[in-house]
Amino acid sequence: MLSGRRLDLLDPSPFDVEIDDIAQGLARVARWNGQTMGDHAFSVAEHSVVVEHLCGVLEPDWPAKWRLAALLHDAAEYVIGDMISPFKAALGYDYKAFEARLEGAIHMRYGLPPELPKSIKSTIKRADRICAYHEAVQIAGFSVEEGRKLFGRPPAGSKIEIDPLPVKQAQILFLERFAALHAATEQELGR
Repeated sequence: MLSGRRLDLLDPSPFDVEIDDIAQGLARVARWNGQTMGDHAFSVAEHSVVVEHLCGVLEPDWPAKWRLAALLHDAAEYVIGDMISPFKAALGYDYKAFEARLEGAIHMRYGLPPELPKSIKSTIKRADRICAYHEAVQIAGFSVEEGRKLFGRPPAGSKIEIDPLPVKQAQILFLERFAALHAATEQELGR
């Protein structure tokens, strides 16, 4: 990693995870494999910030730790890239186990449980699908009908504007949101 850390992909350690590496990678990983309109790709870093925001809309009383978990929901992609869910499923259990180990190390590094409660994962997944719908119809060329068929109808009040940022701005946006949520999580935990 650019931080100098050596991350063992088969046995990742929380001690080798650095937020600067995550932000660097996620800001450079394009959603939709870069097949989007506009001057800039919509990065996983920016997508993560939007999903965290949507979780706040869906669950306004969530503690900061679950909002932090939402921000980090795709953090493993800083190493493995962004793959569509059907492709992940085709790769099978070994891929899912690999991704889960990396995600667990990232969570532990930042004070989260390695495995999130199902209700938390479910809300994050719901916010992820809402974001994917808006990405699909705003920048990926899908019709509203196609977006609804694939991702469902987004709930009222969840309208967001997808505005792909340059890489450096997406990285800064992600890091600033991380800093705020991590500090709030530490405060909630009395650290």
